[in-house]
Amino acid sequence: MYETSDFRKGLKIEIDEYPFVIVDFQHVKPGKGNQFTRTKMKNLVNGYVLERTFKSGEKVAVPDLEENKCAFLYPEGDVYHFMDTKTYEQFEIGKEVLGDICLYLIPDLEVNLLFFKGRAVNIDLPNFIEALVEQTDPGVKGDTASGGSKPATMSTGLVVNVPFHINIGDTLKIDTRTGDYAERVRRA
Repeated sequence: MYETSDFRKGLKIEIDEYPFVIVDFQHVKPGKGNQFTRTKMKNLVNGYVLERTFKSGEKVAVPDLEENKCAFLYPEGDVYHFMDTKTYEQFEIGKEVLGDICLYLIPDLEVNLLFFKGRAVNIDLPNFIEALVEQTDPGVKGDTASGGSKPATMSTGLVVNVPFHINIGDTLKIDTRTGDYAERVRRA
């Protein structure tokens, strides 16, 4: 069992027999009355977002989740296909459940596939991915040291603000937790 004092972003909890991940939370200590915790949670099964307030000290269950290493294979319409790297068993998860995670999926990306009561329900991404820049404005001579940024569209459809010296065809390291540019990847 977790208490409200254990809440943090990314914590997986079970409410009403569904697994949730805490997206955002705030411990509130009003001047008068009892403390409480305001949370925003995403349902791992259907992707719905729930906002709920918990009293201080309230307990929630730990979900029955299993994680398996899987590789992302390909998208097919609104369904994304994954394969267990040990058993070669394939699983499907819908776009409505994955949400913005879809923008970070590149072929052969290793992810942790989450199973709730034996059913594939969601994925955990690695902290960083490497993606190819497909569209961005060309760099202008002299702009490289100004410290500004411009938007770049990655091969997955993700739009990231990047420094002016980034060009089409560059491979970038992207932080999946924040969606920010980390660095340009050097290729030998």
